Amino acid sequence: MSARPIRVLVVDDSAVVRKLVTEALNADPEIEVVGTAIDPYVARDKIKELKPNVLTLDLEMPRMDGLTFLKILMAQHPLPVIIMSSLTQRGSDYALEALRLGAFDVLAKPGGSYSFGDLGPQLIAKIKASAGARLRKTAAPAAPLPVRRPPVSGTNSRHVILLGASTGGTEALREVLTHLPAGLPGIAVVQHIPPVFSKSFADRLNTLCAFEVREAVDGDRLTPGLALIAPGNFHMMLQWSADHYRVRVADGPPVWHQRPAVDLLFKSAADCGAAPHALAGIFTGMGRDGADGLLRLRERGATTFAQDEASCVVYGMPKAAWENGAAQRQVPLTQAADFIVRHHEAAHLRPTALTAP
Repeated sequence: MSARPIRVLVVDDSAVVRKLVTEALNADPEIEVVGTAIDPYVARDKIKELKPNVLTLDLEMPRMDGLTFLKILMAQHPLPVIIMSSLTQRGSDYALEALRLGAFDVLAKPGGSYSFGDLGPQLIAKIKASAGARLRKTAAPAAPLPVRRPPVSGTNSRHVILLGASTGGTEALREVLTHLPAGLPGIAVVQHIPPVFSKSFADRLNTLCAFEVREAVDGDRLTPGLALIAPGNFHMMLQWSADHYRVRVADGPPVWHQRPAVDLLFKSAADCGAAPHALAGIFTGMGRDGADGLLRLRERGATTFAQDEASCVVYGMPKAAWENGAAQRQVPLTQAADFIVRHHEAAHLRPTALTAP
């Protein structure tokens, strides 16, 4: 336990949410809610007065919306910010924009299918991680599109790219995927993200990437030139069927407190014979999800990597994958796209068995 509790300011126009968040956080002795604010104007004054270490922030508030406030805050007084957003299409679109503007992470607001009992431990974990995390610079706007490489060639149906990420991962994956060319093997991605948010994430990437990106549906065929994003609150596993990969999207218990879980994707890929033909990597995130699965892939012949510490928002999952020997090398985020392309080009020159496992 740290000597001083993490000081949190809760910013939300809902009195019910402010009460629920405050009660959940104050139950942990390492966290102290030092105040609440009904809108950004009150929050501005309380930041100066109370000097919080972390903010929780609603995005839809009176007088000034949360995105405008976040943009001002990150420019003038940067702090770790946990976004509390509604499980709606508009709410998820706003949340993804908040992550681009520098927010640490996002959680669905209590209500609907979620009770705050489910979200309380997640929020506590994110508060603790954010207090010691590296503040990320605001990403460039989504337009104009990045300069794209010419398409690569030589992909066969056995090759596959497997990626996993958590906190900070939506922007890390955007950075990598938007700098990849067309013509690569099928890409399967598990990002820890709430339901609805995952579809918005996939839809946004689809407008930016040189290949198709979509949220996975059970039974989808994973083909070259396609990236499938695991849907929030569902696991995604890989299967080999005759001459192609398919994904299985299913409910099930959380793994490492996560659903979807990176470990399940990686282990399923190893178990269906994909490892000798796979490139698999873990990006920024809390915890150790993916490390065990990545190790299984490496042991069965996959090329593996983890994002390096200096470029991670949270050096948790990549650290676990490096320390257990799962990752063959650590790669800075800005070099990850080049690393993926070089691996594909090298794999194309090697003989590849096309028989089923």
